[in-house]
Amino acid sequence: KRGAELAVEECQHQFHSRRWNCSTLQGLQVFGKIAIQGTRESAFIHAISAAGVAFAVTRACSRGELEKCGCDRKIRGVSPEGFQWSGCSDNLSYGIAFSQAFVDNPERSRGVSSSRALMNLHNNEAGRKALLAHMKVECKCHGVSGSCEVRTCWKVMPPFRKVGNVLKEKFEGATEVHPKWVGSRKLLVPKSSRFKPYTAHDLVYLLASPDFCDRDPRRGVFGTSGRQCNRT
Repeated sequence: KRGAELAVEECQHQFHSRRWNCSTLQGLQVFGKIAIQGTRESAFIHAISAAGVAFAVTRACSRGELEKCGCDRKIRGVSPEGFQWSGCSDNLSYGIAFSQAFVDNPERSRGVSSSRALMNLHNNEAGRKALLAHMKVECKCHGVSGSCEVRTCWKVMPPFRKVGNVLKEKFEGATEVHPKWVGSRKLLVPKSSRFKPYTAHDLVYLLASPDFCDRDPRRGVFGTSGRQCNRT
C-alpha cells in the first residue's frame, strides 16, 4: 500500500500541469480505468507502481521493519577505489524480487500471449530498472579529526523523485508497438520501422491516447476545465 501511494503521489507530481494529470487514480485503484489501458499513460503507471513497490519494500528492509529481510550484506571487502564496503546497503534485490512476484502476478495469470500483459510486464520491469540503474554509493570517513584515512561505504537507492524524473523522460520517448509472432513466441515490435528499437529501460505502448480534453466519465476521462484545450 505504501508503495502504491508513493507511485500515485509521484505520478501526480510529474503530470500536474498536463492534460492528463493522473486524475484517473482516484482512491488507489492504480490499474483501473478503461481510458488509459494500453496507452503511454498506462505504461507510466505500471512502471512507477512497480518501482514504488520495490522502493517501499527495500526501504522497509533497511529500516528493520520486516522480519524476512534486512540490509544487503553481500557487498563486502575493499573496492578498487580503496574504500571498505560496510554499513547497511539497501537490499534492492529483495525489493525487486518482491515487486516481480506481487505486481507481475496479475499479468502472468492472463498468459503471455496477451499483448496487454506483455506490454505491462515490460513496463513493470522498466520501472524497476530505473531504480536499479540509479543506485548511489554513500560513504563515511574515519580517522584522526575526521581525516579520510579509512572510508566505509554502502549502496543506497536514489530518491524516488529521481525515479519519477527518469520515467517521465521515458514516457516522452515511449515506443508505439504492435504484437508479432516470431516462431511460437509473441513479441512486441515497434509499429514503424522508423522508430528506434526499444531497450529494457524504455516504455512501450499499444494504443494512442485519447485527447483528455472532453469529459467522458464512462471511460474515466474528467476533461479539462478553465483553460482552452485542443489536440496540439
